[in-house]
Amino acid sequence: MDILRKQEEIILNSIKKEPKIIILYGPRQSGKTTLMAKIVGKLSADLGLKTLQYSGDSLDHREILGNARLDYLKSLVGANTLLVVDEAQKIPDIGLVLKLIFDHLKIRIIISGSSSLELSQKVNEPLTGRSEIYYINPISLYELDFNVLHTPQKRLEEFLIYGMYPKSVVTSITEDKATYLSNLFNNYLYKDILEFEQIRKPDKVIQLLKLLALQVGSEVSVSELARQLNMAVHTVEVYLDLLQKIFVVYKLYGFSRNLRKEISKMPKYFFYDVGMRNALLGNFNRLENRNDVGQLFENFCVMEKIKSAEIFQTRGNFYFWRTHDQQEIDVVLERGGHIAGFEFKYGIGKLPRAPKIFLETYSASYTPVNQDNFFEMLK
Repeated sequence: MDILRKQEEIILNSIKKEPKIIILYGPRQSGKTTLMAKIVGKLSADLGLKTLQYSGDSLDHREILGNARLDYLKSLVGANTLLVVDEAQKIPDIGLVLKLIFDHLKIRIIISGSSSLELSQKVNEPLTGRSEIYYINPISLYELDFNVLHTPQKRLEEFLIYGMYPKSVVTSITEDKATYLSNLFNNYLYKDILEFEQIRKPDKVIQLLKLLALQVGSEVSVSELARQLNMAVHTVEVYLDLLQKIFVVYKLYGFSRNLRKEISKMPKYFFYDVGMRNALLGNFNRLENRNDVGQLFENFCVMEKIKSAEIFQTRGNFYFWRTHDQQEIDVVLERGGHIAGFEFKYGIGKLPRAPKIFLETYSASYTPVNQDNFFEMLK
C-alpha cells in the first residue's frame, strides 16, 4: 500500500520554484528516504533534472562527500542539477560542502537526517538563508485512507499497540509488525545511540528509556531518574537531550502564565511512536490485557496533534497544564495568540469537563477527546 505523505506536494512546489536546499529531519524508518525518492522522480519527470545521490550510511560516500575543495566538488557534481544526500549527519563538513556546491553551482539539494543534533550543528550556520526544514514523522492519521470496514476507530487498537511507522501501518500480520518494531529498536536505535561520543554507557540509556516509558503522562524528575540509574544529574540531562535530538522522545513543558499554583518546572516525555515504546518494553499485548491503555492513548494523541500541526503547516507551541491542586489538561496549544486545551481519555462515556479557572484565565477553548471522536478532534 502506497501512502501519500501530505508534505510531498508542499516540498515539490517549493523546490520547483527555484534552486534551494531542502532539509528533512525525522526518526529512522519514518519515510524520509521513500519521500525523497518520490520527489526526485517527479523533479526528474517535470523538470528533467539529473540526479546525484549519496548516503551517509556508506563509508565510501562519506569519503566522496567529505572533501570541501571547490574544484573537486565542481568535478564531482558535473552536469547534475539535483543532489540528494540521505543520513547527511554522518558526513564530515557536510554543511560547508553543501554551501560551496549551492553557492557556486546553484543546483537543487535535498538532504535528510535522523539526528537533528548532529545535522543541525553541521548545517545551520553554513546554510542560513539557503535552506527550508521539514520534519517527517511517522505516519499521521490524516495521511491514511479509511473505509467502512477499516474506520479509524476499528484500527485504533492496532495503532496503540504497533504505532504509526510506515512499514508497521502497511503490514497486515501482527506478528510481522512486532518483529519489525523489535528489529527497528535493536538494529537502528541502539546503533544510533552507540555512535554518539557523549554516550559512554548505552545500557544506561536503554534503562533511562524504560523509566520514561513507564512514566508517560506524568511529570518527570531528572534528579529522581539520576537516583534510580545511579548516575549524575548532568549525565542524565545530556542523555535526555540526545534522545530528543534523535527523535526517540518528545519533551513537553508545563504551561504557566498567570497562576502561581501552576506546575511548570518538571516536563513530561512522550515517545515519537507508541510502537517503539512497546518494543522497548517488549509488550505487544492486546489492550484488554494491559494496564497502560490510558498512557498509550495519551501518548498517541499528543503526537498526532504535533504531527498534524507539522503536515498542515499550522505549527504552534505545545505544552501540558497542571496545578498543585491536581487540575490538569493533557495538551495546551498556543497558536496565533489563541490558547486551546485538549484532554485525552480512552474510555467511552461522559467526557471530562474543562477546569473553569483555565478557561477563564486564558480565554481558552477546550476539547475532550476519547476513542469515539479522536479522529475528528486531533486534526
